[in-house]
Amino acid sequence: MKFSGRISSNLQVNAVSRLTAEKRATGATLLDLTESNPTHAGIHYPSGFLNALANPLGAVYEPESFGLLSAREAIAEDEGVDVERVVLASSTSEAYSWLFKLLCDPGCEVLVPRPSYPLFDYLARLECVEVRHYPLFYDQGWYIDFHALKQSINQRTRAIVLVNPNNPTGHYVKRHELAELVELAVHHGLAIISDEVFAGYPISPAAGSIPTLKGVADPCVFTLHGLSKAVGLPQMKLAWMLCNCPQEAMARLEIIADTYLSAGTPVQLALPSLLALRPSVEQQIRERVRTNLAILPRHLVVEAGWYAVVPVHDEDAVVETLLRDHDVLVQPGYFYDFERSGYVIVSLLTPPDIFRRGVAALQTVTSLQFGANS
Repeated sequence: MKFSGRISSNLQVNAVSRLTAEKRATGATLLDLTESNPTHAGIHYPSGFLNALANPLGAVYEPESFGLLSAREAIAEDEGVDVERVVLASSTSEAYSWLFKLLCDPGCEVLVPRPSYPLFDYLARLECVEVRHYPLFYDQGWYIDFHALKQSINQRTRAIVLVNPNNPTGHYVKRHELAELVELAVHHGLAIISDEVFAGYPISPAAGSIPTLKGVADPCVFTLHGLSKAVGLPQMKLAWMLCNCPQEAMARLEIIADTYLSAGTPVQLALPSLLALRPSVEQQIRERVRTNLAILPRHLVVEAGWYAVVPVHDEDAVVETLLRDHDVLVQPGYFYDFERSGYVIVSLLTPPDIFRRGVAALQTVTSLQFGANS
């Protein structure tokens, strides 16, 4: 049997995953400091909050390319934008696939930050699109390396991807960076895709940080969000794009959306009720994040989100020792494509008791004298 080259032929699991599987096979109870699933993290939801999914109108199929008008209106009101700008999809991953189809031919390139969430490489490859990384650097905060970014732009480049706030570094794009990004995008005819799924979780934004690009109209800008993070319900499978782009782009995007018609009717009908959970869920998660961050004695500056980057001397040794000898699971920096070794990533969404015990083990293994935050 022949297979598509879009999927790597290397299907081997990494060392951390192998050791984790071995531990769980022996019945070990792990202190999982990588927990990023709100439905597993003890977030409270009111009784009966799923009742809205039983709306009898959900039995009727009346597809709309960009999603049901009532659902789009709910997003428009929640986001404070015109409903014409709202496009619904089943997930931000699907939204990326639509945008790559809209903007790119096979072999075209999109610029993606490094470090960041590694999903982009897979999504792009499935669309026959190439990823070119532009580096971020740390200097008491994270910043874009514009010299490297500019060198990465060529005739095949179609879009610049931002993750704002970034996952896992937790930093926002700065005002002066946005101005330069806009200038570059306009000059080269590029779109900007801003992934803002963690926008509802500010911790300590630095002066000049920009929490959202949804008000940027030039160049063509797409901002992405979804129920997965907004209300901590990834299983609801609904996301949205806010589109600031020419009518021709919207017309082409409508053809793509109409081809898939992926967002389920029941969740669209339930959307107003689900969005009503947003203040409570975001507040719970913000409190959890701040509680855990106070437990963590040493970490790089974090402005938002629910991850923290912890500097260590030898990330491979720390991750392996924590898992093998202490039943504590953290993620190595290479999972997020850090330029150099020396970091582990922890989820601040982890229940505080587990987080506290895991951090104690982390301190023991690293033998660091944790002081003021880096």
